[in-house]
Amino acid sequence: MDVGKRLLDLARAAGAQSLAVVGTSKNAGKTVALAAVCDALQRAGTSFGLCSIGRDGESADALDAVAKPRYFLRPGAVAATASTLVPAHPACELLECSAERSALGPIVLVRARAAGYLEVAGPPAAAALRRIARALATRTGFVLIDGAVDRIAALRDGDDAIVVAVGTAAPTPAHAVDDVRALVARLRLPEVDPTREALRIDGALSAAQAADLVRAGERRQIVVADPTRIAFGGRPFSALAAKLDLRVARCLRPIACTVAPRGAERAFEPRAFLEAVARATGLPAFDVYAGAEAA
Repeated sequence: MDVGKRLLDLARAAGAQSLAVVGTSKNAGKTVALAAVCDALQRAGTSFGLCSIGRDGESADALDAVAKPRYFLRPGAVAATASTLVPAHPACELLECSAERSALGPIVLVRARAAGYLEVAGPPAAAALRRIARALATRTGFVLIDGAVDRIAALRDGDDAIVVAVGTAAPTPAHAVDDVRALVARLRLPEVDPTREALRIDGALSAAQAADLVRAGERRQIVVADPTRIAFGGRPFSALAAKLDLRVARCLRPIACTVAPRGAERAFEPRAFLEAVARATGLPAFDVYAGAEAA
């Protein structure tokens, strides 16, 4: 199965012109998933732009030197990256010097002139990332965003199709499934019902605030601007969301999950893990490594 094409088809079926991948943890396989979509776009001859809220596509992890998946771009692909990471070979055409900065320096937009690997580095702030994504959208037909690990602020103010990646960082498959269930549930919070009474929260809703609302017996809709304003996740989110009617003014669009069933410390049974993630989230689930889809 061509998982990259399936993810791209799901994004287009949702009406999206951009796709963001976020992970439940480090080494969740988000870059592998996004690279598969890159490949599908390149084979289809569709122009696209690639950006990240951190640093991705490097040959080895800066912290532990473990080999990492890379982005292989063919001629015509556009990417936003730190000027210090633009390689001498393969050749890249400088398109724009943006006003944004990454931890590695100013961010530039480049177009690949020859096939090769490219590291991408983006701004740490969500608002700056959205400006980079909009700049890429003016030059390409589709935008890909390598999002943050266990942070969804990168999705703020965007209209992306969202893929959630889950790996083996949790100690057991059950814990990993709980993590991805909670993240998808945050991303899929329903829109506010205008016919019912609501308590609107300015800014972010913290776990402490949510717990106070539970203790107070709050029965109104608790409304935040969008799911990125829920400032807690995992099991605390699942527990508190079960006791509150959490709503959003603007919905996000998660379309699928991907699994990375093998990691440096442990491995989960691939098919069982894939099927469990699909059942827990109610979304199509894919194993990019095996080229498999949940039943």
